[in-house]
Amino acid sequence: MSSATTPHDKSPSDRLTRRGIPLDPNLRILALATLVSRAGTGALMTTFALYFTREVGLRPSTVGIALSTGALLAMVAQVPIGHLGDVRGPREVMRLCTILAGIGSLGLLVARTPWALILVMAFATTNEAGANALRNGYIARIATGGQGVRFKAYLRAITNVAIGFGALLGGIALTIDESWAYLAVFVLDAVCMMCTALVFGRLPYLEPAPPRAAGEPRLAVLRDVPYVVVTALCGIVAMHFVVMEVGIPLWVSEHTDAPTSMVAVILILNTAIVALFQVRMAGGTDTVTHAADAMLRGGLWIAAGFTVIALSDGTSRVAAIGLLLLGASIHVVGEMISSGGQWGVSMGLAPMERQGQYQGFAGLGFSLSNVAGPTLITLLCIEWGRPGWFVMGGLILGAAAAMKPVCAWALATRARYGAATASG
Repeated sequence: MSSATTPHDKSPSDRLTRRGIPLDPNLRILALATLVSRAGTGALMTTFALYFTREVGLRPSTVGIALSTGALLAMVAQVPIGHLGDVRGPREVMRLCTILAGIGSLGLLVARTPWALILVMAFATTNEAGANALRNGYIARIATGGQGVRFKAYLRAITNVAIGFGALLGGIALTIDESWAYLAVFVLDAVCMMCTALVFGRLPYLEPAPPRAAGEPRLAVLRDVPYVVVTALCGIVAMHFVVMEVGIPLWVSEHTDAPTSMVAVILILNTAIVALFQVRMAGGTDTVTHAADAMLRGGLWIAAGFTVIALSDGTSRVAAIGLLLLGASIHVVGEMISSGGQWGVSMGLAPMERQGQYQGFAGLGFSLSNVAGPTLITLLCIEWGRPGWFVMGGLILGAAAAMKPVCAWALATRARYGAATASG
């Protein structure tokens, strides 16, 4: 067996990096690809909602519905794309999906109606979600024995460095506040995606998964009921990510006296903290049981952060700025803790030879948050206001609290579904 397909044999206690640079060559390539792609994402996140509401003239609820509908259509394709990566090899399919996602970003240049935005977001989101699922499956195959969570934590830190840099570029576009500046951000995101596909080509080829056994269903994950429930709960918790993309920009501009540039400041604060502390905060989540505990702790922090952010409505400019910064700081602690928990749960409960389709299905949790999140957040947090933030925080905390008993049930059924990596 080649080194490309040999499971990672380092223990979790071994050093992951030297002077911030990954020791594993595959992780170095994945980190470079993440750095490039997420820089474009950061610029897009900072400007997307404001462009389509201010420049195009769509209602906030319309933008939320367009995002939700696009994400819903993307959910249909995510598991089949992951399965395709299992049977054809993840690298090639991942590169193709990344290129198509870049083409989708270019489509934002001409999306001027709700239906056009729905179609563009469906195309772009489907391919981006597929590429992410394939990347997660690739990581699970090359980084076993507890290293998978550490790899994901490092890439999450790199993600936030890149998003922070992209947010700076997005902040420039917000300051200029002209249509051409927003459109330049969309082109930047597309170029970053194309470059990412080139970087993925440097990853080693992984052999396809072995053929299905006699009587084994093509998409076995769909019959793994405990994993389905775990994924749904992860999706509810993950709605806090949508708050950063949709809720915070609209909340700052419509409910507080803080300047709109605070959107970029909050995103930069979030990305900087995650870049510095994500690897450390993800520690101790390499077993399913510990990962479920981390989900609960993270949910508590997230709910507390939402409560503080909600208090910024109706205050002075200075007070609003202070409350937004404090709430965002509390929220990011919950983000880091719960992210490590989600990675540990989704990888630990999946069979190694079917990581592509399982990680594709795990990605449905995030797709679920992207489907329900924009509309729910605009209705609760933006239309309803302060009480809506309390409701949203309670919903996320409830899902996080349910994770521990559901994971215990899932662990008890692993022999039936062949997940050799699960550990209590």
